[in-house]
Amino acid sequence: MSVPPVVIEGVSHYFGAGELRKQVLNEVSCGVEAGEIVILTGPSGSGKTTLLTLIGALRSAQEGSVQVLGNELLGADTKTLTRVRRDIGYIFQLHNLLDFLSTTQNVEMGLQLHPGVSKSERRERANAMLEAVGLGDKIDMDPSRMSGGQKQRVAIARALVTRPRLILADEPTASLDKKSGRDVVELMQGLARENNVSVVLVTHDNRILDVADRIIHLEDGELKSFSDAVVSNTEHMMNLLAGQNRKGDLQGVIADMTEEQFIPLLRQITQDSQQLLDVTRLASNAAFESMLDQALDAFTQKVADILDAERATLFLLDREHDELWSKTALDAEGRSFTIRIPSDRGIVGSVVSSGRGVNVSDAYADPRFDSSTDQETGFRTRNVFCTPLLDPSGEVFGAAQLLNKRGGVDFDRADEDRFDELMKSMGVILASWASMAPRRETSSLAQSGI
Repeated sequence: MSVPPVVIEGVSHYFGAGELRKQVLNEVSCGVEAGEIVILTGPSGSGKTTLLTLIGALRSAQEGSVQVLGNELLGADTKTLTRVRRDIGYIFQLHNLLDFLSTTQNVEMGLQLHPGVSKSERRERANAMLEAVGLGDKIDMDPSRMSGGQKQRVAIARALVTRPRLILADEPTASLDKKSGRDVVELMQGLARENNVSVVLVTHDNRILDVADRIIHLEDGELKSFSDAVVSNTEHMMNLLAGQNRKGDLQGVIADMTEEQFIPLLRQITQDSQQLLDVTRLASNAAFESMLDQALDAFTQKVADILDAERATLFLLDREHDELWSKTALDAEGRSFTIRIPSDRGIVGSVVSSGRGVNVSDAYADPRFDSSTDQETGFRTRNVFCTPLLDPSGEVFGAAQLLNKRGGVDFDRADEDRFDELMKSMGVILASWASMAPRRETSSLAQSGI
């Protein structure tokens, strides 16, 4: 597995000395993956720019580990810092162009730290990059005659002409109008995607949050939870989530996690979901609903893996129609489908009706079991463990079940306890998702009844 371009662990930073010493970063830990666009938000004075300059080898690290492009920057010598800077493109709020140089000459300056590039190659690459940012007809223009948006495009060209592995941008749209700002970040996004370049972008501009793959929120020098960023930027964050439909990405990340990595993440998401629900208008937001959908799919399958079960399925109670319907059900080929059954039918119906879990070692020998789903999907159920799902008031709102313990053995008491524990941890997500159930459009398998 390749090393991420940026790995920050336990970084603290201070300004001043003695009584005037002030801590601006407090044990910050985060990372940036290859090709990822990360936006860093937070109020003024929260430490965003300080963190950016530490990543960019523009400021000496004081405490913790700052690994950038495979190099540890804490205690690094000048030679190492210079080598790292050569692989980073910098874009700032003030584009820092020199008016006495042409646009091409300004872009060529990005290659000054690359002594192996000849003068003719510098000019060729500069002109090609200006063409890429839409300024091919202005290669000899004086920057003083350009608009703010055009100047920022030149700055982007200067940052990218070195073919960097990482781009650091500090408030690149702050001095631009809405259209120019949008054009600039979309240009940056497109070029980064084409070249698999990672981007860390500091901004207060809520209009551009949707270009990010991920948002990191800094406040008082500390990383805050996802929900803090959402509460600060609710509408824009929800649009961000709605636009992130790379469903395979989330599934893959969760599947590759160890149990020690997964359990804290699960707990964090459930805590954040509770905080998100405090912002009441989010409960009906399509983007929030989409986020829960994807999280539930990934988490449920991870729970099945942890407990060595072939399948894990969630059932939600639709009281209006007196039905149970499934979430995360898979057929014999691993394809998703939906089961809709009367609320008192099958093993899952008995669990919802009684509020008590059951562990069935031989499904076909149990009179409550209905084999019609197996017959329709081609999946063969051997054993079942099913437990009720309770909302915060203690009322049953659904059930979760495991099918077929791997190795041909039964689910034991340890499995039951572990499954109950994990389902309680997921309770907030499940309750949130269940509250949205009546609005969903679902297909059904008639007369199904596990």
